[in-house]
Amino acid sequence: MAPGMSRPGRTAAALLVLALAVAGCSTAPRDASTPAAPASASAAPHATHAAVASPSARPKPLRAGERRVTLAMPAAYTPSAPYGTGTDDYRCFVLDPHLRQDAFITGLNILPGTPDVVHHVILFRVPPESVPAVQAQDASEKGQGWTCFGGTGLDSPGGSLDDAPWLGAWAPGGSEQVMAPDVGVPVRKGSRVIMQVHYNLLAGPRPDVSATQLRLAPASAGLHPLETMLLPAPVELPCRSGHTQSLLCDRATAVADVQKRFGDEVGQTANYLHLLCGQVQAGPVQACDRKVTEPATIRAVAGHMHLLGRSIRIEVDPGTPRARTVLDVPVWDFDNQGAKAVRPVPLRRGDTVRVTCRHDQRLRDRLPAFRGRPERYVVWGEGTTDEMCLGILLVTRP
Repeated sequence: MAPGMSRPGRTAAALLVLALAVAGCSTAPRDASTPAAPASASAAPHATHAAVASPSARPKPLRAGERRVTLAMPAAYTPSAPYGTGTDDYRCFVLDPHLRQDAFITGLNILPGTPDVVHHVILFRVPPESVPAVQAQDASEKGQGWTCFGGTGLDSPGGSLDDAPWLGAWAPGGSEQVMAPDVGVPVRKGSRVIMQVHYNLLAGPRPDVSATQLRLAPASAGLHPLETMLLPAPVELPCRSGHTQSLLCDRATAVADVQKRFGDEVGQTANYLHLLCGQVQAGPVQACDRKVTEPATIRAVAGHMHLLGRSIRIEVDPGTPRARTVLDVPVWDFDNQGAKAVRPVPLRRGDTVRVTCRHDQRLRDRLPAFRGRPERYVVWGEGTTDEMCLGILLVTRP
């Protein structure tokens, strides 16, 4: 944050942390000893969401001292647009792993119940002192769970962009994830898990019962704690020449539409990103630089965009003799997302990490999800037909 930023700027930047701490989708790392294959250069972007972590797949063997816990929604939930408009529903559910001792999560397998409507699933840690607030939030809405665009809707789980309160996540192309044998996500006894499910209603509302299997190791295993750093960047994609008849080709109108569908605060994310990333020029390519505030070591990386995404890249200290590219997906495939284990990459205080995304309005002409939908000025939004640019780093710290 710039030293001279005004109080309104500080307020908006603080809200950015709340709005973005969990505003994307990713996957937790695969086994860091076995790097994932990069996306195929010939892969074409898809408009379906059929790739799932199959419940029938044989689980990977447990390692010494590990055990497996299965958590599921207690009943079927039928999604709907909570504000009466749009084609997306974000719903949060509380799950209890019944932890009687501190532990590490060393792997997980998220099982989308109805893959035609599940766009992503994210698991968040809830420390014991936050459980009453979470239970009150759960009781505040009829039925199971609550509406949670942009995050859990609660400050209490804590975290920030540099230490997001994620346990792990699933997006199309994801499968069972087993972390490297020396790392794990710490969870304290009495903790709960919030499971956020993003439902895409383009195929129509259908009941869903999603679940997750957690792989747990005891706290005495002495693993290195794994943290999640989120690297959001703006999306500012104007309508193409000759396609500007729609009122939504006006940026202000497009942002107002996002607010109407996802709520005022979450809908302002596109504007908050300008505070985080500095001056932004509209166009297909956007980037954002972040200064590293604490030393860390990158163990795995991932990126996330939606259907108009073309490519995504994460670099460390670009344009310097120490420049390193830690993620490069030259042809984005929405249906093939997953984290990529990397050889440990040290980050020093003061290093720069940059995420760069390229989006393309021409994909509207090819993808069924956009059929019958007018072209629009595309900004950061929570919906399947909106867009994101998000880099994810899985790191350990000294």
